[in-house]
Amino acid sequence: MERNQDQLWERAQQLLPGGVNSPVRSFRSVGGQPFFVDRGQGCYLWDVEGNRFIDYVCSWGALLLGHSHPRIVTAVQAAVERGTSYGAPTPLEVALAEKIQEAFPTMERIRLVNSGTEATMSALRVARGYTGRDKVIKFIGCYHGHADYLLAKAGSGATTFGVPDSAGVPPSLTQDLILLPFNDAGAFQRTMDQWGDHIAAVIVEPIAGNMGVIPPKWDFLVALRSETKKHGTVLIFDEVMTGFRVAYGGAQALYGIQPDMTCLGKIVGGGFPLAAYGGRKEIMQVVAPLGPVYQAGTLSGNPVAVTAGLATLQFLQETHPYGELDEKGRWLQEALQSAAQKVRIPVQINRVGSMMTLFFTDQPVTDYESAMRANTRAFAAFFHAMLEMGIFLPPSQFEALFLSIAHGSEELEKTADAAEKAFEKVALLIN
Repeated sequence: MERNQDQLWERAQQLLPGGVNSPVRSFRSVGGQPFFVDRGQGCYLWDVEGNRFIDYVCSWGALLLGHSHPRIVTAVQAAVERGTSYGAPTPLEVALAEKIQEAFPTMERIRLVNSGTEATMSALRVARGYTGRDKVIKFIGCYHGHADYLLAKAGSGATTFGVPDSAGVPPSLTQDLILLPFNDAGAFQRTMDQWGDHIAAVIVEPIAGNMGVIPPKWDFLVALRSETKKHGTVLIFDEVMTGFRVAYGGAQALYGIQPDMTCLGKIVGGGFPLAAYGGRKEIMQVVAPLGPVYQAGTLSGNPVAVTAGLATLQFLQETHPYGELDEKGRWLQEALQSAAQKVRIPVQINRVGSMMTLFFTDQPVTDYESAMRANTRAFAAFFHAMLEMGIFLPPSQFEALFLSIAHGSEELEKTADAAEKAFEKVALLIN
């Protein structure tokens, strides 16, 4: 196997668009070229040249237990020996659905799929089929996968009908998408007053994580729930990132707001491609084979992925590590804030439990507009300074940093020490 990073990168660019299979991996927003991973163990990654990094990407939040957790590895090895795919029901699917439902009682009926994009795409189709309506509200800066009609961004004004944010998406596919500012209860209520009886679904990340971590305002969540109930609109929580991370029952358990439908991914697969969507029984009854809304997948409920997910959820249920994860997150947040203050670099650190984002700005970050004010040049310098010292952060200002149970005090202290040096380099750049 090739062990030279530069040669691998050259080969990759000849075969893969931009050299990668997912855009953010390319380091385009921070500059430079990505490293190629050889293996992971605990909270560490090793590249093909043997360099070791403390990993705060954690497969974009999927690895709450860290890399190669022995419980998952043992379970998956046994599962592979029994077969890798059947295209038929297995007892494991039932067991995993029961675990999910225990944690998310709002998911009275559940369908397993292969990715977060599949989950959100399917949930919206179900909501449209159930309500007989076409229009959907999403919030600016919230990412719900790369389905055509969700790839839209806002223009000016509080309410903007979607225009495509990607080439290859016909405007006709986004004409029924309404974009609103995240955390703006007033804009949402005004829009529902005007369009509520035409809105099939409102989809939201209850804790935004794809414009950087932005916690919800309480009045915003309350407005989402009350207005959708009033107008018979389906409220969908996209908990692909937050499900089983911020609490065992996700953000809806953390905040006490019950959606009509929920989308899950990442942690539910234990490091394998697996996701789920579900909701109230009467809504999910429209899904084939019971109803007219079609959705299917050859690898849905794949036995190896389901085994990994089941092992993960069983471990989390037994150990309930969320208090410890929150303490780790708080310690790291305070350490990073202190390190920045020493060299008078303005930063805002948003955190919920074990996910956080360090924004290079002196203003609070509460929505997409305020997130976009962050100094991306400063972040890029900070990212590379940390990487040189063996700390792998998400290669974008607008992504979340994730902790796992494998991150111990030694790794946190090394990260804090590295941050002090990295902030000093950033200070030379921007001061």
